[in-house]
Amino acid sequence: MSNSPFKAYDVRGLIPDQMNVPFAYRFGQAVAQHVGGETVVVGHDMRLDSGAFAEAITQGLLDSGINVAPVGQCGTEEVYFHTDHSGADAGIMVTASHNPQDYNGIKMVLKGSRAATKENALGPLEELVMGDAVFQPVAYENRGKKRPTLDRDAYVQRLLKQVETADLKPLKIVCHAGNGCAGAIIDALEPHLPFEFIKVDHEADGDLPNGIPNPLLPEKRAKAADAVKAHSADLGIAWDGDFDRCFFYDHTGEFVEGYYLVGLIAQTILNGNPGAKIVYDPRMTWNTIDVVEASGGVPIISKTGHAFFKQIMREENAAYGGEMSAHHYFDDFSYCDTGMIPWLAIVAEISATGKTLKEMVEERIAKFPCSGEINFKVADAKAVLSNIESTYAPGALKVEHIDGVSVEFENWRFNVRSSNTEPLLRINVESRGDKQLVADKVAELTKLIEGN
Repeated sequence: MSNSPFKAYDVRGLIPDQMNVPFAYRFGQAVAQHVGGETVVVGHDMRLDSGAFAEAITQGLLDSGINVAPVGQCGTEEVYFHTDHSGADAGIMVTASHNPQDYNGIKMVLKGSRAATKENALGPLEELVMGDAVFQPVAYENRGKKRPTLDRDAYVQRLLKQVETADLKPLKIVCHAGNGCAGAIIDALEPHLPFEFIKVDHEADGDLPNGIPNPLLPEKRAKAADAVKAHSADLGIAWDGDFDRCFFYDHTGEFVEGYYLVGLIAQTILNGNPGAKIVYDPRMTWNTIDVVEASGGVPIISKTGHAFFKQIMREENAAYGGEMSAHHYFDDFSYCDTGMIPWLAIVAEISATGKTLKEMVEERIAKFPCSGEINFKVADAKAVLSNIESTYAPGALKVEHIDGVSVEFENWRFNVRSSNTEPLLRINVESRGDKQLVADKVAELTKLIEGN
């Protein structure tokens, strides 16, 4: 459908052309018609339009006979938590996460916080919202009821269950909320934890005075890194706007590539749950497989993306899943991604071992050095992808098409995949202990891509 903001696993669009109050109201009506049930949880991030959009969705639901349990301004994972915890029939979060300021969007889960996909929800909702459907409001006496705002304390208590607070050491931690929604959760956790928090861009601010909070972008890392060094902190943590992703800095202020965090968190999970299944994505794999197998776990590969991860984790009863892009999924968090549980797991490990985060990952970085994700703008991603495969596949030990193309040799491997939303190719390269080989192969691939 032309001008539709519906994507494969969420809704994202420009304000006001694609995302506006009438759209949000119709979305609420459509959820009532397609999903039905009794109650829907609704929350929103800190963006200037998000509260109005959440209220419009709420009115659409109420006018269609569905009760609404509001969360107010929150992180996406709070909606995930409350949807499952309260037994609601669906959860709706108004957020554009790390998209530019002139965007907004909607993330949605179904009962039990199961992923909403194009097949089970977003496709039918798109037909209703963007089509010619006429929604008939119910009689006044049958309208839904707006319940009291859900208590954040239940969610905070769930987070605290992740750690034995008595065993935690008094660490100094830089927290960079980026003027997103994470700051309020740190404030709620602070009285229960023995940490000194150094708070940077802490208050939620829809004007986004420091730009979009997205620490995956190298240019967004300096503030947290500088604060770690200035305060001699033990580590730094940063989040995106709706804090479903978290990012780490070691005590020297060095950004820790998310790939190595997947292996580290998997190891902490397996220490207490030997034999558990761990889900990982195809972009970079060797370190995760090595750690999981050495720790007695079972590594399982999944296509990149939250819907794929959540589905495979449920099917396999996996304990944990991690994407190198800083999405971390836990079986005891409704198989959903969370930006709070990962850092709690890491500080618990630091407290238990006495090691710094740098000491925990430096051996793994040396054993499996990687490029990190590198983006290239291309005119025809499909053609370039095909050319790369035809160039490298003949001499490869293994070629996979789980997500884009993964090509494996004895001492190095790479994954190249096209963006679903932009004319971009994304490459990731890793090797077995050879940092220079990674640099050489990045240069080689770059020349091939830019020569097309």
